[in-house]
Amino acid sequence: MTHTLPGSRTRPAPARTPGDSAGRILRAVAILACLPYIGLKIAWMSGSHVGMPEGSELRDPSRQTLMVVVNGLSVLMDAAVVVLALLLTRPWGLRAPVWLTALPAWVACGLLAPIMAGFPAQLAARALGFGGGDGGRSSGSGGTFLAEWVFGMVYGGFIVQGLALGGLFALYARRRWGHLWRGRIADLPARGADRATGRPAAVVIALLTAVPAAVHLLWAAGADAGLNRYRAQDRGSDFSVLEGTYVLFALITALGVLMLAFRVGRPVRLAVPLGLACVGSAALACWGGWLLLAGLTAQNAAKEPTALMNLTYAVQMTVGLLVLTAGGRFFRERGAAGHAAAHRAP
Repeated sequence: MTHTLPGSRTRPAPARTPGDSAGRILRAVAILACLPYIGLKIAWMSGSHVGMPEGSELRDPSRQTLMVVVNGLSVLMDAAVVVLALLLTRPWGLRAPVWLTALPAWVACGLLAPIMAGFPAQLAARALGFGGGDGGRSSGSGGTFLAEWVFGMVYGGFIVQGLALGGLFALYARRRWGHLWRGRIADLPARGADRATGRPAAVVIALLTAVPAAVHLLWAAGADAGLNRYRAQDRGSDFSVLEGTYVLFALITALGVLMLAFRVGRPVRLAVPLGLACVGSAALACWGGWLLLAGLTAQNAAKEPTALMNLTYAVQMTVGLLVLTAGGRFFRERGAAGHAAAHRAP
């Protein structure tokens, strides 16, 4: 039996929105997947050498300050995944500014997507007998950079994070902005403000994308032109697969942008080219920026990036940011057009 105070009214429980249960599960998975990586980084910041074999340059006492800074930055980045998972699943997240949800999700996508595609491809290449290569595991001086289990644990966790965050953002974006990408390419207006500037901008983006795509393809094919001494000496199938992954993301970026600008594939759902452009541009921008930053912090002359490496990373980062800017304008115009249509309706 239930009792109520005089004059009070019982409040019905809030209705559950479809996807809430899936969101809670994905949120828990995303947060749990962060814990091993964060724990390992905190251990290294505390002076532990777990996962660092004897002879690894990471044990060098002169690198400890840099290790603390870099690992601290890594912890903050992975902790941001926890915050993002909460933002995408709590009611207050739907009231957050667009940039506070869309931009972090774009960055997370950019950092995780190449790992999600590249690491399984590297494992498959080894399983098929194409050789391993170091993939960054060697110290460059004959020693081992990190134990093999570290890569499996870290990259495995990143893949789980990427899948969980991708599912969370899909549920969140469909609930908040789903109307912006409904329909097919054929439904886009034949004429509009975006058509005058969209096509020239798309051509420029595609031409710029060809630069990193061509260079990464050259390196994936086995050429060492423009590589620093460290990369040229320690190439293997892992390196080639990773370079091929960058080529893939460059191609899908150009494809998505050109499909939207020139209305290619009219029966295709609008979400397809938007998704290609979003994922590809995020991967180009975030990894271009990360590799540029890594070059600035290189303390070994053999690891300092060459002019071609810096140019490649800078151009791919520029491409990603251009697509991000164009995408923001595209969605603003679609939102404004939909708002105007709603006001004109009887």
